[in-house]
Amino acid sequence: MKRVLVVDDEENIRLVLRTLLRKNGYEVEVADSGEAALALLDAFGPDVILTDVRMPKMGGLDLLAALRERQVASTVIVMSAYGSVDLALDAMKAGAYDYVGKPFKPDEVVLALRKAEEREALRRENRALKEQIHGASQFQSILAKSPAMVEIFRTITKIADFKTTVLITGESGVGKELVARAIHQRSSRKDEAFVAINCGAIPENLLESELFGHKKGAFTDAGADRRGLFEEASSGTLFLDEIGELPLNLQVKLLRALQEESIRRLGDSRDVKVDVRIVAATHRDLAAEAEAGRFREDLYYRINVLPIAIPPLRARREDINLLIDHFVARNNARLGTQIRGLSSEARRALLEHPWPGNVRELENTIERAMVLADGDILDTADLPERLREALDPVAVQLASGELSIKKTTTAIEEILIRRALLKTKGNRTRAAEILEISHRALLYKIKDYDIVD
Repeated sequence: MKRVLVVDDEENIRLVLRTLLRKNGYEVEVADSGEAALALLDAFGPDVILTDVRMPKMGGLDLLAALRERQVASTVIVMSAYGSVDLALDAMKAGAYDYVGKPFKPDEVVLALRKAEEREALRRENRALKEQIHGASQFQSILAKSPAMVEIFRTITKIADFKTTVLITGESGVGKELVARAIHQRSSRKDEAFVAINCGAIPENLLESELFGHKKGAFTDAGADRRGLFEEASSGTLFLDEIGELPLNLQVKLLRALQEESIRRLGDSRDVKVDVRIVAATHRDLAAEAEAGRFREDLYYRINVLPIAIPPLRARREDINLLIDHFVARNNARLGTQIRGLSSEARRALLEHPWPGNVRELENTIERAMVLADGDILDTADLPERLREALDPVAVQLASGELSIKKTTTAIEEILIRRALLKTKGNRTRAAEILEISHRALLYKIKDYDIVD
């Protein structure tokens, strides 16, 4: 941080600072106004902007706002004369790093610059560390570090270049399509098309045409020849999401397409050869579906050559913190929010939630909290009620489904005693008063519940 731009409307201040800073090894440019400072930004590229807070026209606060609007990364230190300290404090709230009072001692200015250098060095170090951690935890576009996901990354690397069909299983929201895309991106087919279709989202009467295409006149609305997704994905990858929703009659045609590596458009009399890597995914137990007659057994064995089972998020809690920070950073960039992080209580609520909707639910929860947050730190108040309730052991006990009044009362009684002792820092007499029971009764209950306070 050796480039300093001094901004002050007093010529003698500019001269003194330029001389002082050059003696201390800094490269210095000066400007007599905020407007002149903005004009110098591109040409000079200052590491630090040392500006007076009170100037005609564009003062220090206006300059800060302009720098923020232009997303200038320079560190700003403001100078304030006696009587304008409040303005300097306002400038720090607006993003300035530090302020120096006028009249200043030379050592004060140099010290402020040295502190700014140390701060920037620490920020660079933290940024590099985050990038290192992020890089070690990212595989293609998947962010995870849990052993189960790391093993899946290894599997993807091994199988990516083989044309063998892959079946990805897992609950809704675990990231099955991300894994499918990672397989494609790691393969020699990465420069060809990745085509995805949700087999449960398209009406049955349109699905065959969508997959295999049709000839003009094949049905009422077929006004022209149309290629299906198999042909669109030729030389690339076709991702069949929710393959368990595929109707039985189309399962037969899919099986033939996989075995023959050719398809026939609706209304056509000839086959078309296709070179497609098939990756399928489902949240269903296809083995059970096949046994029940709802899924063809021969197709199940044909697509289940290389199975990948993605565990739910609740089974890989090591990934939750990583995903939280990723979603916060991404939403800040996408939504223009300025959330700096989460309170420890809010983070604990997110870590303890079972996430039945998996990564998708976590992503939506973070976005909702960021949009509704009042401050720049997400707190429990910003989280949905179902997550806040999980922090309350009484609410957890009541929501457990236990119908025995005796058992529930006993459990809640223990919780309340522990809370009272915690609040009074172990003062049993005071705890008994809060609980509205006698001291002797409290001692008996502490012994019964084996509470060590």
